[in-house]
Order: sequence, then C-alpha cells, then structure tokens
Amino acid sequence: MGFEGSDPETVDTGTINSRYDAILENKSLNLGGLRRIKYDMDRDMLWRWDQVLKTHPNGMRFSVFGEEGELLATNEYFSVGGGFVVNDKTKVDENLFYKGVYKNKVDPARLSQTHGQDLPLLASAPESETEDGTQPPPGPSQTQPPYLFHNGESLLQMARKHNKTIAQLVYDNELHYLTPVEIRKKILKIWTTMDECIRAGVSSVETELPGRLRLRRRAPMLYKRLMRGFYPAFYGGTGGPAIGAPPMSPALANPVIETGGFGEDAMDSANRPSHPNRFDFDGTGTNEPDDSGSFGKAATRRPVRVVGSFDHAILPMPTRKAVFPAMDFLSCYAIAVNEVNAAGGRIVTSPTNGASGVIPAVLKYIVEFISEDPEKDIATFLLTAGAIGMLFKRGSTISAAEGCQAEVGVACSMAAAGFAACMGASPEVITQAAEIGIEHNLGLTCDPIDGLVQVPCIERNSLGAVKAVTAAQLALASDGVHSVTLDEAIEAMRLTAQDMSVKYKETSLSVSRSS
Repeated sequence: MGFEGSDPETVDTGTINSRYDAILENKSLNLGGLRRIKYDMDRDMLWRWDQVLKTHPNGMRFSVFGEEGELLATNEYFSVGGGFVVNDKTKVDENLFYKGVYKNKVDPARLSQTHGQDLPLLASAPESETEDGTQPPPGPSQTQPPYLFHNGESLLQMARKHNKTIAQLVYDNELHYLTPVEIRKKILKIWTTMDECIRAGVSSVETELPGRLRLRRRAPMLYKRLMRGFYPAFYGGTGGPAIGAPPMSPALANPVIETGGFGEDAMDSANRPSHPNRFDFDGTGTNEPDDSGSFGKAATRRPVRVVGSFDHAILPMPTRKAVFPAMDFLSCYAIAVNEVNAAGGRIVTSPTNGASGVIPAVLKYIVEFISEDPEKDIATFLLTAGAIGMLFKRGSTISAAEGCQAEVGVACSMAAAGFAACMGASPEVITQAAEIGIEHNLGLTCDPIDGLVQVPCIERNSLGAVKAVTAAQLALASDGVHSVTLDEAIEAMRLTAQDMSVKYKETSLSVSRSS
C-alpha cells in the first residue's frame, strides 16, 4: 500500500486485502499512485535471513534497477519502533541510545535526539519571568519548547519548579508548534480512532483471524457476555452493582449504547432474580469438615459440570465464575484492538502496533466507568502517557527488536501513568506508577508464533492493560517514595535488552515456533 502512495491514516482498510491480492495476481503495482510498474513479490521482495544491517535489526534496503538490470540507486530504511522509520543518511528521529554508543565519540544529535537543532540537552528556553516570579504563557515566538526534559528526574524538577502537572508541561510544549484548537483536534482524533478500533473489534462478524494459525476471534463473544448481564452480581437486581464493581455508566444503564459504546443491545437485567449461594451445597451455609475427615459435603443437587470422584476425601470443585468486571472489560477492550490489528485494520500506534491494545483499553475504561469529564480525562491521559513514552524512546527503545518489554512493557508503563494522572496523582506518584508498570515486564521476550502478531501478543495486551491499572493502584496507595526510580527502571530495560538473546527479539526463532 505504501508503494502505491496510500496514507495509513486515510487508506480504506476494507480494500487492503483485495488490492494486495490484485498486486500478487497481476504482478504489478501503481507506484506512488502515478505510474504502473512490474512487481513480482517472489522476485522483487527478498528476505535476507543471513544478513543483519548494522544500524538496526529491522532494516530494509531499497534498490532501483534499470531495464538492463543495472543498479540505479539504493538506500536503507529502518523501523525503530513506534511507527518511526529512519534513514541511515539523514538520521532523522533515530534512537540508537540502547546500542551502547560511546558518548564521547558519537554525534551529539544522535545522543541527545536533537536532530536538526543546535540545542543544549538540559537547557530550558530563556525565561523572562513576570514580577510575581511566574513564567509567562509559552507562545509560538519562542525558539524552543519551554519545558525541555530528558529523563524522569528532569521531568519531576520541571513539574515542581513551575507547579504544573505532567500533562500541563507536555501541553505547553505542544503550544510551541500548534494552536490550542489544533492540539485539541489531534488529541480527540487519536481517541476517536482508538474508540472506533474497539468498536470494530467487538462488533466483528468474522470468526477467525487471518493467517494459518486460524486463531479464533474472542472480543465479540466477550463483549456480548459483558453487555448481556452474564455476570449476575454486576447486573444484580438489588439496586446496583456488587461491591467492588465499577460504577454503572450510561453506556451500561442504557439498553442501547450511544456515544461511548458500540451499538450493541444490552440485556435489561434489573428484574433478573438474584442467584443463591451456588457454593453452599447442602443449604446450611457452611462447609465445615465432617466426622469422616472429608472437607465439605456432597451437594444434594450436584452441578452438571463437575470433574472428579465424589468418593474421595477431597471432593471435586463445581464450576464457578469469579466476578471481576473491571478486569473483564479491560481484557475485552485490549483484545478487540489487537484483533483489529491482526486483521489489518486501522489502529493507533501506541506506542507500537503489537502493543496497541493496552493504552486504548485503559483509557476506554476510564471514559466509560470513571470519568465525569471525558474530554478532560482523555487529554490528561494521553499527554501524560506521551511524556512517559518520550522517556523510553530517548533512554532505551520502544522497538520489539529489543524484546516485548519494549512494546507491551512500555505500553503498560505509559497506561499506568495515564491512569494515575486521571486519578489526580502527583507527578511523583505518576512516575512511580510508570516504574511499577515497566519493572514487572523486564525481560519480556518477543517470540510470536509463526511471525504473526497474534500469539501470544493479543493475550499479552490484555494482561498488560490489567497490569497497568494494578500498577497505578499500587502507586496511588503509596506516598510517591520508592526504592527504584523510573530512570533506573528504564536503564535496567536498556541493559536487559543488550543481554537478551537474539532468539527472543522479534525473530520467531525460539520455542514459540509453529510446527
């Protein structure tokens, strides 16, 4: 699609498969949308498994030949994660920090990530403070963004010095390039794309994902169960959700979901009878050991689905359903996004395609179940998460070429920070949430079966979303003082990536191969 000049933000995703099939069948493509040329996938797209380009593992060499087979031009491009494609000659947006370059020898632009700028790394814009000691609002006339930060500590220093939240710092930096109207439009565009992606995932009528794994889609089934009152405690008829369940939002209270939902008819369970304690087999309310030494008594009405012998000291367990609505919704949203990604639909690279389900899932949960001002929370969440993502891209990497810790791990850290910010956490607690989010993903490998972003990628996003909320909750329950800083965790991730075997870095060469 790129050869034919299509834009990922505007291309009709419904035509991609048919266009791709046509290119294979006709052995030609419309180069740049202007000129049709011969193109044979088997001949013109060569996979060189025996070569690794020096700049980055994810590299592609483009070569143009004349009619007589003579080489006319060649160039190399590299995908460094997060949708960033760089050229070896221009070095635009390149991040090789994790490669362990010699700081006293490497080009300053490469080290400080200030390509095209002659700016000191730690310097802020000249501050012309007002009489009361505060800094005037940033404007487009300034030569650089007002609040430059290069790691977690400098970010916290900026927040303390100027009494601003992390989201406010990032917003003011964006004002250097865009107007408030443009910033709002772009933020809401990102969220709208995320929301539409979730909608597409849960409403899909397809039963399998493309690829020879023939993986079954689960998001539609999960969503239907959630919205039809599959969990009695959540849709109980006793006056509201059960203890521990999130507050009911209009998306659940209204039988037809409108703005925030997906148009799925929800079952009205207000009159659904409350279920008795299905685990109290004998109706006594107790399961104390009896005189024979057996734990529990056999039910007078045995459950239908029970595996095991009833003539044993340890009686078999009945089929149970634990009720964790928050986890279920987070999982459903994340799986929906990644199934759309696996099927070639439009998603938001957040921070990568393979980890694109974590951030939308957590933000969707906030909008549906927590937020009282969705637009404000969307901006706060995305700006805060973006700041954390910048730190990882600068100090380590967001490329799966360094393991899934750089994808789902970073996404989990970003989502945890965004969630904590929407809960009103201080910058210190927000960075602690981000640190917890990445700390427990260190060493996570990228080893997809058959090279498809399906197994274990889809489920891993589901777990990443749940882990992000858990990390934020742990940080919110503390005072912001912790033993390991976010900067130390990012450095640990960089060092872990260096030591990790290439088998576990997006190569599908290890144990998770399809037989």
